[in-house]
Amino acid sequence: MADDTILKLFGFELKKSNKGSVKQKLASVVPPTDPDGAGYVSTMAGHYGHYLNVDGEISSKDNHQLILRYRGVAVNSEVDMAVEEIVNEAISASELESSVQLVLDKVQVPDKIKKLLTEEFDNIVGMLNFNELGHDIFRSWYIDGRLYHHLVVNEANLKAGIQEIRQIDASKIRKMRNVKYKKDPATDVKIVDEIDEFYLYEEKPGAQASAVKFSTDSISYVSSGLLDEYKKKVVSHLHKALKPINQLRMMEDSLVIYRLARAPERRIFYIDVGNLPRGKAEQYMKDIMTKYRNKLVYDASTGELKDDRKHMSMLEDFWLPRREGGKGTEISTLPGGDNLGQIDDILYFQKRLYRSLNVPVNRLEQESQFSLGRSTEITRDEVKFQKFIDRLRMRFSHLFLEILKKQLIIKGIITPQDWDEWKNDIVVDYIKDNAFTELKEADLWRERFGLMQEATQFVGDYVSKEWIWKNVLRLSDADIEDMKKQIEEDEPEEGEEDALVPDEASAPATQSVDIKVNGEPVKSEIERQKSAEDEKKKKEKEQQKKERYIPSSEDELTEELTRYMAKLNEQN
Repeated sequence: MADDTILKLFGFELKKSNKGSVKQKLASVVPPTDPDGAGYVSTMAGHYGHYLNVDGEISSKDNHQLILRYRGVAVNSEVDMAVEEIVNEAISASELESSVQLVLDKVQVPDKIKKLLTEEFDNIVGMLNFNELGHDIFRSWYIDGRLYHHLVVNEANLKAGIQEIRQIDASKIRKMRNVKYKKDPATDVKIVDEIDEFYLYEEKPGAQASAVKFSTDSISYVSSGLLDEYKKKVVSHLHKALKPINQLRMMEDSLVIYRLARAPERRIFYIDVGNLPRGKAEQYMKDIMTKYRNKLVYDASTGELKDDRKHMSMLEDFWLPRREGGKGTEISTLPGGDNLGQIDDILYFQKRLYRSLNVPVNRLEQESQFSLGRSTEITRDEVKFQKFIDRLRMRFSHLFLEILKKQLIIKGIITPQDWDEWKNDIVVDYIKDNAFTELKEADLWRERFGLMQEATQFVGDYVSKEWIWKNVLRLSDADIEDMKKQIEEDEPEEGEEDALVPDEASAPATQSVDIKVNGEPVKSEIERQKSAEDEKKKKEKEQQKKERYIPSSEDELTEELTRYMAKLNEQN
């Protein structure tokens, strides 16, 4: 059907092939729901049109203002510290390796295809400049709750793939879904006939004149996966921290005001007005107050004190008239507050804020020290925090996978059907910088190997090796098969084992092997050590012969005298 709307789609589209079996449409009165928070625009049969906003300008501005509210909350020092803790844990930078890597161990494709996939993934990471800007990109996604990128291609040469990836301000764009209904002739019920998805970009949110309609293929969109109570709008992970941070701000401001108001010791002036009439007495009091009054006002927006004599304040002294016959003019002191050092309520709201952000409280305490202990010493909050980081990483991985899918399809490396088969086996691996996870895994394997050593003596009588692999080492069937293959590969063959470990009987045969280097036979390390020891013993014997020889028996003495006399005869 020709598109006769005012706005035309901007960006490229991946045309799907109509060859093969056509998927039959399933009748339903409910449009499909996705955790992307797309605004729905419904149209009835007989009329087909596009709407720029779901509920007019209010909806567009609402989304824009909500994101600006998240960004305003993130400026707070406590929230900024918690967000930095989360981002630093999720994204680790390294000068030696990339922050993210593509793992294709479970994908059953030739190595050539795996190499192409890895090269395209590295190309995408380079276009995003993720190794340098990964911290900022993840932080923006975490705070705004959504992340948009424009995939720039050369439409005259789509085979060249994506040429540039540009980030779009999340407050200026949103995903729209136009649902077209038709009536079922049998039941006269509206059923979903067609769904048209697109992105609407507005340079000035709410201004329909500047709206641009993008195709879904030209935009990369990753949401937080969190929706509001009506399941219609994407919210950020900071959404549940809005109330605690506002309460904390009010408590901090009220604490400052209270301390400024109750900390000083205010004075009470009793002014003797004598027998003056009421009007003149009041005028006399005002003149004295204006002459000696010092007006201080606290500004909660800037945290400054300023002198303001136009408004009443709690910091002012008290001026009270006293008639004739009293004690006369007197100045007394009103003591200040005595509980100014109690900030338990402030600490309560701080901990409540940290809990709403899923950050362990001990990580944000300045006096706490970082120590590497055993996994048994790890708090439960640290384990929950690591699981939360893993969920964030898994959700953020859609940024790379969606762009990689479009890049591979544009270049013709794979087909959409291939991606549907592989997408569950493709994994994006992040550099892990959590020492607690490594300690936990090391302790788990240490305990498993210890238990395996104890259970080995019962193999064949009560349990089998298969049972130990599954119940002690916790290996899956695939892991067991891989382990068996690796063990078979590591075991030496019959001839190799004898060659690696020669026994004493085979030693002479080994020495007689006719292999020479520079005219000398090749010797093993053991043979060289034995030859060195024999040479040493031979030298010791020769040294003993050179020294004076003392016979130990009569026969040896006679033999020695005979040799000595023969030697003298030869000399004569």
